[in-house]
Amino acid sequence: MYELKTERLVLRGWREADLGPWAAMNADPEVRRYFSRVLTPEQSAASAARFQAGLEERGWGWWAVEVVATGEFIGLTGLDPVDEGMPFTGVEAGWRLARSAWGQGYATEAALAAVSFGLDALALPEVLAVTTATNLPSQAVMRRIGMTYDPTGDFDDPEEPEGPLRRNVLYRLARTTR
Repeated sequence: MYELKTERLVLRGWREADLGPWAAMNADPEVRRYFSRVLTPEQSAASAARFQAGLEERGWGWWAVEVVATGEFIGLTGLDPVDEGMPFTGVEAGWRLARSAWGQGYATEAALAAVSFGLDALALPEVLAVTTATNLPSQAVMRRIGMTYDPTGDFDDPEEPEGPLRRNVLYRLARTTR
């Protein structure tokens, strides 16, 4: 399993000690603002187990993010094959951080490490990122890491009811444009 390091962060496998802070993040309505619901502790634990299984199976996936200076778990970032049934294929980058980690550049730093790993080490032709049309903070991270908005890829999430979370936008970063 790959572990990625940046100046301030470690992207690593999931630990038992991560489950409490991960559950707290997923119970925070502000952290989950662009998702349809908060998660129970059981749902959070199950997601962490799936993420760890993906890391063990492929060597890459949704890593836990830790601050080097303090050892604090602050969220996740990583890469994942796009779900079947989406209107596009490929590998998607994503991130989610605890509110206490917002505004410090951690999302950009972690996302850049994951995307660079995908394009360089995995030799992916491109990496995608998807978010709701209303999630301007994540779209800003996408632009900061060099991604370009692809309006032809916008789509309605069929699992979301009508409302502000249904419309999604697509960003791309091709290996050849870096």
